[in-house]
Amino acid sequence: MLQTLKNAWRVEEIRRKILFTLFMILLFRLGNAIPTPYINTVLLGQYFNSSRINNTILGLYNVMSGSAFSMGTVFALSIQPYINASIIIQLLTIAIPALERMSKEGGEEGKRKLENITRYSTVGIALLQSYGYYVILKTNNILSQTGVWPAIIVIATLVAGSCLVMWMGEQITEFGIGNGISIILFAGIIARVPVTFVNMVNTLLSAGSNWKIYVVYPLMILGGLVMIVLIVIVTNAERRIPVMYSKRVVGRKVYGGQSTHLPLKVNMSGVLPVIFAGSIASLPATVGMFFGKTAESSGGWGTFLGLFSQTSVLYMVLYFLLIIFFSYFYSTIQFNPIEVSNNLMKNGGYIPGFRPGKPTSAFISKVLNKVTLFGAIYLAIIALVPLIVGAISETASNTGISVGGTSLIIVVGVALETVRGLEAQLVMRNYKGFLE
Repeated sequence: MLQTLKNAWRVEEIRRKILFTLFMILLFRLGNAIPTPYINTVLLGQYFNSSRINNTILGLYNVMSGSAFSMGTVFALSIQPYINASIIIQLLTIAIPALERMSKEGGEEGKRKLENITRYSTVGIALLQSYGYYVILKTNNILSQTGVWPAIIVIATLVAGSCLVMWMGEQITEFGIGNGISIILFAGIIARVPVTFVNMVNTLLSAGSNWKIYVVYPLMILGGLVMIVLIVIVTNAERRIPVMYSKRVVGRKVYGGQSTHLPLKVNMSGVLPVIFAGSIASLPATVGMFFGKTAESSGGWGTFLGLFSQTSVLYMVLYFLLIIFFSYFYSTIQFNPIEVSNNLMKNGGYIPGFRPGKPTSAFISKVLNKVTLFGAIYLAIIALVPLIVGAISETASNTGISVGGTSLIIVVGVALETVRGLEAQLVMRNYKGFLE
């Protein structure tokens, strides 16, 4: 990886792209430090600390935004509205025939139309989320001034900040290195690492005779390294189905006759099942936060929220089952065995030992189900290990480790994707062609 970066830096064009990407990341971090007008950031920080947002959907938003959500900056919504809009449009493309035709048969023009629809949807989602954010601020007396004008300013600032982050991501994709949206998400998560490290050091310095802390933190670091290795292995893993192409004579030329393979990624759905599962499993805690209730509250609220707290067995079982469900759901949307089988048959391809058509699609479905199950269990392990550690150690729980697995998957995945992009550009520039 370091050698790839070193070689890429020597190429002037790639060096300009790297510098442009770093400049956009710098602007993103500067925007995360600019407070939104009329928001009392001190009270906002106290409210989020007392409400334990790490156990709610807002905690996930806070991690993805690099803590900008809990600081009330202009980039508080970060890239979340665009990610939500992209997922919604992707699901609607499967459900609505007109959008499906636009994506498959529309070519570049169809892709541009879908991108425009996604941008408009991003603005609409940003409006809804910024209004909900304003309601939280107003309800808990976090605004320095109330009224129509402050409401307009706060909502407009948050929406404009989200749109600006979306534009920055698109600029990185076009003129920089890697996928811009992923890079922005990567920068937001990595920005929390220094703060977390400082908190761990301060905790160790103030531990005194509490020997448990000296045992928990080294184990957490060692476990994080093991999880990174596991994520790298599974991210690059794939199940290759052999495919043969029969020879075809077209005019005086003979086509086909070669063997290749059909790759099925083990973790085909990425981190989306974990995000979906975490959002749904955290709904009770999120609703309780809006009413000022926690698992420690007395009465029915405390009992109900205690059942769905991240340290409870019920929550972990529900979380595990939701990850399995969304892994199968998303792999079904992404990969259609019948369509792949038909494409192979049209191009003269076949899987050895299986007749073209229905037997081929049935075999691909069987393999896909096995691969998806393995990938889903892997995601569940990565997501549940931090929760189990947090349940065992209150110190680990207080550091916000509950979203550590999700963050690790995103960070490692984006890093691998960016390095692969750099390697592809280096190979393209070093290829001399047939005339040299």
